[in-house]
Amino acid sequence: MKLVRGAWKILVGIKDFLVLVFMLLFFTMLFAALSAKPNPGSIRDGALLVALDGALVEQPEEVDPFSRLGGGGAVKQQRLRDVVRALDAAKTDSHVKAVVLDLDRFTGGYPAAISEVAAAIGKVRAAGKPVLAYATAYADDSYALAANASEIWVNPLGGAMFAGPGGTRLYYKGLIDKLGVNAHIYRVGKFKSAVEPYMRSDMSPEAKEADLAMYQQILDQWRQEIAKARPKARIADYLAKPAETVTAAKGDIGKANLAMGIVDKLGDRLAFGKRVAEIAGAPSGKPAGNFNRIKLADFVAAHPLPTGGDAIGVITVAGEIVDGKAGPGKAAGDTVSAALLKGLAGKNLKALVVRVDSPGGSALASEQIRQAILQAKAQGLPVVVSMGSLAASGGYWVSTAGDTIFAEPNTITGSIGIFGVIPTFEKTLAKIGVGTDGVKTTPLSGQPDIYGGTNAETDALLQSAIEAGYARFVGLVAGARKLTPERVNEIAQGRVWIGGTAHQIGLVDRFGGIDDAIAEAARRAKLDPGKVHAVYLEKAPSGWARLIASFTDDKDEDGDWADQPAGADLFARAAIAQRALLAQALGDARRLATGGSVQARCLECGGFGPATGSLDDARLFDAIAARLGL
Repeated sequence: MKLVRGAWKILVGIKDFLVLVFMLLFFTMLFAALSAKPNPGSIRDGALLVALDGALVEQPEEVDPFSRLGGGGAVKQQRLRDVVRALDAAKTDSHVKAVVLDLDRFTGGYPAAISEVAAAIGKVRAAGKPVLAYATAYADDSYALAANASEIWVNPLGGAMFAGPGGTRLYYKGLIDKLGVNAHIYRVGKFKSAVEPYMRSDMSPEAKEADLAMYQQILDQWRQEIAKARPKARIADYLAKPAETVTAAKGDIGKANLAMGIVDKLGDRLAFGKRVAEIAGAPSGKPAGNFNRIKLADFVAAHPLPTGGDAIGVITVAGEIVDGKAGPGKAAGDTVSAALLKGLAGKNLKALVVRVDSPGGSALASEQIRQAILQAKAQGLPVVVSMGSLAASGGYWVSTAGDTIFAEPNTITGSIGIFGVIPTFEKTLAKIGVGTDGVKTTPLSGQPDIYGGTNAETDALLQSAIEAGYARFVGLVAGARKLTPERVNEIAQGRVWIGGTAHQIGLVDRFGGIDDAIAEAARRAKLDPGKVHAVYLEKAPSGWARLIASFTDDKDEDGDWADQPAGADLFARAAIAQRALLAQALGDARRLATGGSVQARCLECGGFGPATGSLDDARLFDAIAARLGL
């Protein structure tokens, strides 16, 4: 009996200890979350710190909190509209003595997003406020932002190097043949190059023609924007002869940049911090190199979106369009349509703006979202489409529901075409001595057979279905854009267009951003654009995710400026790009193996985005690397 009582006391003690530990963890996490929560009341005079860690996106993905707790390195994302709103407010906020662009860990964004932020930075500078940019190394995207600053600093051991759009793409036909995989491809459109990696070992002449034309347009726009912001910088010379320029400076990239007017100052984080402190003041009791700072999150919270006047709904279609449900950063058919239908039922909306920033994906989900948008029209609401960085393939499918379409000159759009891929493994099985056989009662019995291969009847049926889907896509575009199907077919064929050209050929109506689209929606609803406010119909990140993220965040914005983690130099940035290429290869393999419904997707559009590539691909790479102990 004494033994039982003793064991019971031990169990009770263990229970009490575990309860105490969990309570301590809970209150520690709660304190961390409350400490990290944006505090608009904390705004004091200083420099607004815009630390663009990670990629610039329309809608950040929700990071898995358990991966953060497990020590996983989450790729960060910055919400485009928050950054732009903060910069717009900084122009007139008396607390902001300067704006600091910390681009040390910036991985880039799509051209339209970069241009929008660059323009907002330029407006701060034009308003007479100092804007100072710092990075260990600048690439195309980060320099496009920094060029609009009044002072550009670079680490003496770093420098700026510009690659321009373009490069290599991965092709898997040789690997697929070696593995014995038979990729059955059904597509329409001679420019629909999204499936070429599975059917060719190189780029088709048509894909090269289309990509080269668009890459050149993007490069020309980049050069024009840099020249406008920084006319004395000898960008053309540096682009034409980078090796000769650096060699003339005895391999010192920073000095070469300085001599060509590409940067203004060479200095590390300590020297840069001292310079900012001269303008914004230095906090007492802090080491040299610190300056009075205003956190971006606090500043955004202090300048919320307006709430007065009539409501204009904004539904965001951002990221890959997928079937079913998904969190922020993916445009899931069920999730987006449910959010829109709920907003139409529960909000007193006067008009709807559809913000599209997607390379497309599932044709089924694209149509589901389009049908939900049509419900707004059925209620008599004007519908205006605002294309962000991307509105291609399924993203354009969704856009056909709008009364008018706004885009940026460097928006990536078009890619009007669909495809489907079914891998079969009969040759793979034959390599290891496995055969397949059976009886069939109809031509489609057991089809499509991933183990025995597809037959001619199945191939003909599926290709016919794809052609019918393409005809439907063309019909939607023709009806929406008031063009003949023949004309749409000429400009479709899966070809990707830049916004400027898309405007010329009738795929978009006007140039402008989200604010222009909201103003147009108000006018179409016979409202004063100055007396409306946007209501974003999207699900906010869960409280649990925010709690874990705030507790595990690896960047201390209150810490010493000079002690923040150093950014990647030019060599490290090259390694990051190679890592992204390997991650893409793994992602492509997964897409081939798990591709489900008919796809209206622009896979080639990924080449214009952040250096880190797709977050899904990065996570897959990390998981495999961890399993291999790399």
